[in-house]
Amino acid sequence: MPREKATLPEYDRGAVPSGLATRRDLRSMDLSPGRNKGPVAILRCKLCATRPNWSCRHPTRGFLLRVDLAVPKRVPTLAQEWALDRAMAARQTCGQCRRRFYICLSKKLGCCLECFDGTPADPSSLMTIPAPAVHRLAA
Repeated sequence: MPREKATLPEYDRGAVPSGLATRRDLRSMDLSPGRNKGPVAILRCKLCATRPNWSCRHPTRGFLLRVDLAVPKRVPTLAQEWALDRAMAARQTCGQCRRRFYICLSKKLGCCLECFDGTPADPSSLMTIPAPAVHRLAA
């Protein structure tokens, strides 16, 4: 751990001053850390809150960032959303029966369980829109 983090001020969970937030809090406010260079304070864990003279070194501690330096989250473009949908469709579509599932299929099997060993697929796990048929004609 870098030495400069050891000298950061520490706050208990109910005593955080306004203007400081964790990454999770920033995400719930639709903000990203933006121009924050690093944490400005430490949010103490529940155990260390009972020991005010101790410095919190537990993995459950949080790091606080300044809200005024945070910037709004970037919104993906329509093309980026389409690219993500195509990537997810490739992971969710069976290679043999071409049905698309709500879950990602096993890359090890390469197909759904119904095509692999005959285990029937739950109808609620299938998407209602079938995967597009692949055009295999030469002309």
